[in-house]
Amino acid sequence: MTDVADALALLKRGTHEILLEEELVKKLESGRKLRIKAGFDPTAPDLHLGHSVLLTKMRQFQDLGHEVIFLIGDFTGRIGDPTGKNVTRKPLTEEEVKINAQTYREQVFKILDPEKTEVRFNAEWFSAMSAADMIELAGQSTVARMLERDDFDKRYTAAQPISIHEFLYPLVQGYDSVALEADVELGGTDQKFNLLMGREIQKHFGQAPQVVITMPLLEGLDGVQKMSKSLGNYVGVDEAPGSMFNKLVSMPDSLMWRYFELLSLKPNEEFEALKRDVEAGANPRDIKMILARELIGRYHGEEAAANAHRSAGNQLAEGELPEDLPEVEVDFEGSAQAPIAAVLNRSGLANNSAQAKDMLGNGRVKVDGDVVERDHMLETGRSYVIQAGKKRYARVTLA
Repeated sequence: MTDVADALALLKRGTHEILLEEELVKKLESGRKLRIKAGFDPTAPDLHLGHSVLLTKMRQFQDLGHEVIFLIGDFTGRIGDPTGKNVTRKPLTEEEVKINAQTYREQVFKILDPEKTEVRFNAEWFSAMSAADMIELAGQSTVARMLERDDFDKRYTAAQPISIHEFLYPLVQGYDSVALEADVELGGTDQKFNLLMGREIQKHFGQAPQVVITMPLLEGLDGVQKMSKSLGNYVGVDEAPGSMFNKLVSMPDSLMWRYFELLSLKPNEEFEALKRDVEAGANPRDIKMILARELIGRYHGEEAAANAHRSAGNQLAEGELPEDLPEVEVDFEGSAQAPIAAVLNRSGLANNSAQAKDMLGNGRVKVDGDVVERDHMLETGRSYVIQAGKKRYARVTLA
């Protein structure tokens, strides 16, 4: 098992709130495999990166050796989650639930390790629950407590109807934690009321209360609204590699670290090292390309990730050499060394001496992968791979 301090640092990355953190520390210190639960109502068959925030945190728990339970709310989906709604949500039919649930299973295993994931359906226990059992469950809360929820309070204040079955939703979600004996439950910030209800229901049934971890809602590519297909600011999990690459590499720099901490599975050490690189002057686009390749590799495979820039319509990725690298020979008539500006000009990698000096002054010339300056000298009798700007490359032999 990973060191508790390191595990906690990873698990805290990107989280909005942990209730209670000291309880999580104690559970981690116990050394046992924790049962990590997250529930998904199968209401939307197509996932985008916003949906994957919880799944990414679940995968981190898996990588630390804990048991992950992917709960499909086939029963609660028929109630309709009222969270954030100003009207009663239309329940799903049983057929809709089955179709969407299957699509979920196909997509989530692009993030979760299927060998380490327990997939459960909450109809398993609720279909067997009697009316008396449900009444007992309903007795664990009051109408006043339910009206503390922001969405219920707003609807009540505005004299908009609230159906009795909607009050049941937080209770049955809480009972899921009892049925699964959850140690930790993950959810979005909008699920906080329901997640905390799970703690109360577990206490009633004699279980240790779960730790609640809330994850923020991922902003869309506009950097303002939450990611949503209806707003067009999304990146779909099943989106073509080229499209995914272009969207991620073109995102505003202000979103870069937010996406990295919520979507990347890279360890904290690598994450912090990339931050230091940018502070030292690295191009933010390079960081976004690293994230794009990681996500494309996860959803489409490593080959697709390696070629994503090409499928995005780009000829070459940063630092990549073309397969048909031109060969150029330049004769410096017995000199032992040659100035780089003259090599650029005479090899055709620059249109003239002025352009050669300009590219060198702007750090746009690389020799064998390293940026060189105006006073750089090359030895004759050798070959060099030279890049001038983004599109000019050649293997130059100096005679």
